[in-house]
Amino acid sequence: MKQNNYQGALQQPTGSGFNATSTTNDVIKGIDLSGKIAIVTGGNTGIGLETTKTLAAAGATVIVPARDSNKAKANLADIARVELESMDLMDPASIDAFAEKFLASGRPLHILVNNAGIMWVPLRRDSRGIESQLATNYLAQFHLTARLWPALKKANGARVVNVSSQGHQFAPFNFDDPNFLNHEYETLQGYGQSKTASNLFSLELDTRGNAHNVRAYAVHPGSIGGTELAREAPIELFQQMGFYDAEGKILPEVAASLKTIAQGAATTVWCAASPALDTTGGVYCEDADIAVLLNETPGSFNTGGVYSYSLDEDNAKKLWILSEEMTGISFPVN
Repeated sequence: MKQNNYQGALQQPTGSGFNATSTTNDVIKGIDLSGKIAIVTGGNTGIGLETTKTLAAAGATVIVPARDSNKAKANLADIARVELESMDLMDPASIDAFAEKFLASGRPLHILVNNAGIMWVPLRRDSRGIESQLATNYLAQFHLTARLWPALKKANGARVVNVSSQGHQFAPFNFDDPNFLNHEYETLQGYGQSKTASNLFSLELDTRGNAHNVRAYAVHPGSIGGTELAREAPIELFQQMGFYDAEGKILPEVAASLKTIAQGAATTVWCAASPALDTTGGVYCEDADIAVLLNETPGSFNTGGVYSYSLDEDNAKKLWILSEEMTGISFPVN
């Protein structure tokens, strides 16, 4: 009987030897990705760009789908073995077109990094009426992975890395009203449920995909300086979180705790490439190791670890069915 991480059964640190200060160079050391094909969404900025650089430097060919092709072209100009494509995660037809083009190439897909995301934005909806954080941070992951499934199976040893967040602790998934149609929108709740969904998806995808030699992981990069992720968040929100003082300045202890971009991308790279995870999947990782399991009080917030509601078997199976309904995509994993 194959093991799975339902209820956090495998959610225990491995003693990887890495920690919060480990960088992408540390975790990729000694790993050769020559001949491997990777896709990194959001791979032209922030931790996505660092992920792209690291995988390419280790020998992989990295495809980067981007919404802003000119910006992406400039950011990726000096990196070997990178292919730039067009895709908008808020546009389902764009996801389909990108996936169809990749499948038509006949290549296997060894590494899929669902990295792109948005954070703490005002209420917006996509063309389907789906709240934007849910659409971008989670449903796009589900949609793209489903469309690329034939190429992932073809690799005979693929990994899917879904960038989640400690922010999953803000909220469980709201199965009753995920799109804020019947209750007031609160951006932290929207962000939190989108990241909880990413954890549940990683859990269920690994359980179903293991038979096809496809493993899946959810990743918390850490709090990172120098990215564009929180560019729309108001100062008041950071003050509410206890990150900024009354004058709108970041607290010294918070600033000191921020990771560099190379440290923030380390866990993604570790999950994408480390042989230490060859026989383990469906886990939530942080600081380049498997995170500890926490029994949560909804609404509370811890500095690390994963809440058990985001590793719940019933929730994972229920979300899979709902995701197929919301995207209109059947994803039987066969």
